[in-house]
Amino acid sequence: MTVRKKPLVVITRKLPDQVETRMRELFDARLNLDDKRMTQPELVAAVKEADVLVPTITDRIDAALIAQAGERLKLIANFGNGVDNIDVAAAARKGITVTNTPNVLNEDTADMTMALMLAVPRRLTEGAELLRSGGEWGGWSPTWMLGHRIWGKRLGIVGMGRVGTAVARRAKAFGLSIHYHNRQRVLPAIEDELEATYWDSLDQMLARMDIISVNCPSTPATFHLLSARRLELMQPRAYVVNTARGDVVDEDALIRLIEEGKLAGAGLDVFEHEPSVNPKLLKLAQKNKIVILPHMGSATIEGRIDMGEKVIINIRTLFDGHRPPDRVLPRNV
Repeated sequence: MTVRKKPLVVITRKLPDQVETRMRELFDARLNLDDKRMTQPELVAAVKEADVLVPTITDRIDAALIAQAGERLKLIANFGNGVDNIDVAAAARKGITVTNTPNVLNEDTADMTMALMLAVPRRLTEGAELLRSGGEWGGWSPTWMLGHRIWGKRLGIVGMGRVGTAVARRAKAFGLSIHYHNRQRVLPAIEDELEATYWDSLDQMLARMDIISVNCPSTPATFHLLSARRLELMQPRAYVVNTARGDVVDEDALIRLIEEGKLAGAGLDVFEHEPSVNPKLLKLAQKNKIVILPHMGSATIEGRIDMGEKVIINIRTLFDGHRPPDRVLPRNV
């Protein structure tokens, strides 16, 4: 009886122990126990010998890297919802399947979006830092640390996919009026449930909202979707929350408008040049003009384990001779 050789799976970052243990049981898994970001030469070596590469959004899997892949590489199983870090078309041309881990982080990301939506107008991080740093506090006062209520405000969601819809459900429970811009209108039943207003024109929606939540993916079409011109359409009382991708918003323009008092602030979990954070954003955070977080939107134990399970299913399905459930095709296909 011939025993089938386990595929060599190279994993570029440290994953939850539960996921890594299962990987070791099922595959010839090469782990990154130190969680140090792999260098480009290390990635080249990995694609030359692996049957499967499991990268994350911090790994750039471009056409130049894919061109150096060995004949054994059959699958790039991205540990992430998006695939903007992978040249999917280049992989397809070389006969390499690409998969991702969709629909497991919707609720976690929506929770973080709602948290930022509350943190900015209610000055939550400012109040927490005052006590943590041992600052002067004389007790409750009618005029102390006043913010703004969100009940009754207009929320404009840019990208009404699964995450955007999850955000809308939470926001409606907080008394926000739901508005959205999307490539296509959502189903009438969802609009009715959320009492949501669809805007075909993003410009017109931006000009009328109190809060803008960015929940669309990063694609060439959405790069700087919230451009300087569009941000300038917003009201001075309005603010932006972004838990999607940093390059959807023109970060320099956002900074300038907040500095000039033409926008009320922002809640950002993502940045245009991650992991670098613009020093001007840090200064705005120190002045309590914005709330910034280090890309924590999907950072739950449950979510990471669910992602790992999807990666494992995609690998097993491919090597069992079937099409993986989360296969990603090039955009022109």
